[in-house]
Amino acid sequence: MFDIEINKATDPQACLVLAHGAGAGKEDEFMQDIAQKLCALQINVVLFNFPYMQTIKETGKRRPPDKADKLLAHFESVIDKVFEEGNTLPLYIGGKSMGGRMASMLLDNLELAEGAIALGYPFHPPGKPEKTRTAHLECMKKPMLIIQGERDTFGTQQEILQYSLADSIELAFLSDGDHSFKPRKASGETQQAHIESAATIVADFINRQLP
Repeated sequence: MFDIEINKATDPQACLVLAHGAGAGKEDEFMQDIAQKLCALQINVVLFNFPYMQTIKETGKRRPPDKADKLLAHFESVIDKVFEEGNTLPLYIGGKSMGGRMASMLLDNLELAEGAIALGYPFHPPGKPEKTRTAHLECMKKPMLIIQGERDTFGTQQEILQYSLADSIELAFLSDGDHSFKPRKASGETQQAHIESAATIVADFINRQLP
């Protein structure tokens, strides 16, 4: 079963299928906000809910995400559906946190995808920097963009710059941002400004690769 929302831009140049994070679905304010800002930058954005999130919506009861293989299979089926419904634009895949990780795991084996975007990549569980999720990122072949808050507990800027990531991966850091790009008040920055910056960085990443 699909739970898909298509945000159409005026004169779109590319299509981005964007997956949600582990704890909140496509209706989350962050997901809606970034989708609207990308639409304003000529990118169609397809949002969707993974099956476990659909169950949460239906029952009102919290539950953990499904295993990676089930998440990846659903992600691929959403992409197939986007093309079945007539997409002819260059395709990019991505997501917030867990969704971005799933996109990165799909990318090199997905012929249809030109590149991937992760909005707050979960490099490791908070407080467990030794449990890294970076092995496949060391040999990534296709272009990937990771936008990270500087003080993200899933991977700070200081930690990430020590990883051996593939040359195909671009990194962008948002000043004092957390896992959802929210900075502390004392920083003088705002989450809204960071989300706008993230959208601009994503659009630039995509535009540089368009023919």
